[in-house]
Amino acid sequence: MENNIYFEKLINKVIQGDCLLIMRKIPDNSIDVTFADPPFNLKKKYNSYYDKYEVKEYLSWCKEWLKEMVRITKPTGSIFVHNIPKWLIYFGSYLNEFAIFRHWIAWDAMGSPLGKTLLPNHYGLLYYVKSEKYKFNDIRMLHKRCRICHYILQDYGGKKAQMHQFGPLVSDMWTDIHRIRHRKRRDEHPCQLPVHLLERLILMSSDEQDIILDPFIGTGTTAIAAKRLGRRFIGIDIDPKYVEITNAKLEIEEATKINGCYASIFLDDVITIRDKDWTKIEEAFIIPKSPKELEKNRIELLKSKKMKTKLGKPVKEDQKYLFPMHQDKN
Repeated sequence: MENNIYFEKLINKVIQGDCLLIMRKIPDNSIDVTFADPPFNLKKKYNSYYDKYEVKEYLSWCKEWLKEMVRITKPTGSIFVHNIPKWLIYFGSYLNEFAIFRHWIAWDAMGSPLGKTLLPNHYGLLYYVKSEKYKFNDIRMLHKRCRICHYILQDYGGKKAQMHQFGPLVSDMWTDIHRIRHRKRRDEHPCQLPVHLLERLILMSSDEQDIILDPFIGTGTTAIAAKRLGRRFIGIDIDPKYVEITNAKLEIEEATKINGCYASIFLDDVITIRDKDWTKIEEAFIIPKSPKELEKNRIELLKSKKMKTKLGKPVKEDQKYLFPMHQDKN
């Protein structure tokens, strides 16, 4: 009973503390999605601690919070762990003992050469569940296009008529989401993830008002993604400065919806949608009329700044017949 009261007080809060001590007070099977992006043990300097452990010490500590993540996740929930492949191999071996493997998701994130090795070019996301009753939503990404001519890069051959207007279903290789490269979009944190990476995971694995927990919240990426998508959240970090930054950012965040459906948007582009929401949100887009037009012209949000141009030129009134024009209802 005491733990249930404590748990209720955590919801929609980001708190400072040791994640192990806090998670141990959370009841079994109470969280819809757990996501962890722990320190990588690469000797990085955080605000108030140094990321350097002996291998056995690091792995022993990781096993403790991994076990807690699985315990508190619901049978319908999902467990995600983000790290470099070196450590994910150990994590997966341990998780296989009491959870069900779904995917190793690779996302495009070029690193620095580490001596006599291939150039690291991706981070991994382990995706585990606790039962076959887990929630899952098919999700779609935008078509990848040439940055110069704007044509769709994927060769559909004679099957262009089968192209989805928004874009293909997402696979386990994410090349459309990248590390945060510009300082103006970064906080004072050495390992900040892009919000639209977390938004994709949340759209895929949860529903509105579900609870998302991140035991290493850093400067708030997971909590921000959850709030934008109408989910509840619990964030934990041992560093008070990061908690302060996160809470300040959360105050100005609002839900991100298109025609009543949650969606992931970055730099005026819709990055991820749920497949089942497309029939509701397509009215909010300017969509080329034919597959041939779609191949060379991207869809645009009606309220987008980019809507004002088409292939770099102003859209004239007599050009609008190419698109079914609808008014965004929100």
